[in-house]
Amino acid sequence: MIHNPITRLEQLTITGTAKIFLKETAKWGKFLSVIGFILIGLMLILAAFSTTIFDMVGKMQPGIPENMGLTMSITYLFLAFIYFFPVYYLLQFSNKMKKALATKNDEALAKSFEMLKSHYKFIGVFTIITISLYVLIIVAATFGSMF
Repeated sequence: MIHNPITRLEQLTITGTAKIFLKETAKWGKFLSVIGFILIGLMLILAAFSTTIFDMVGKMQPGIPENMGLTMSITYLFLAFIYFFPVYYLLQFSNKMKKALATKNDEALAKSFEMLKSHYKFIGVFTIITISLYVLIIVAATFGSMF
């Protein structure tokens, strides 16, 4: 009997050892996502108070731009927004994986891996964007220093 690759994948079973690894991975994923949400909360707090902080620092330290607080508020809000998605996907992976292992539900297992895929896809795209920006900055700095 010839099996196509899809049929073989549908017959994939998760061994007891694999279940232990997945359960531990879900625990670490939940831990990291909770820490991520705490850091997002700190970013939002900094965004809320950075205008006040930079106004006070500007009075003590001349030379700091007047709108630095607003710039920092916007920066922290942007970073918190961007950071939310991979942390959310990681939390969803953890919760769905724990549910899938507890209930032996194939659909919940597939959903958990979908969330893990989304987590890594987001981080991968964000990494590509960041590296591209660094390359552009280096090229601009190189050509800027020539003139």
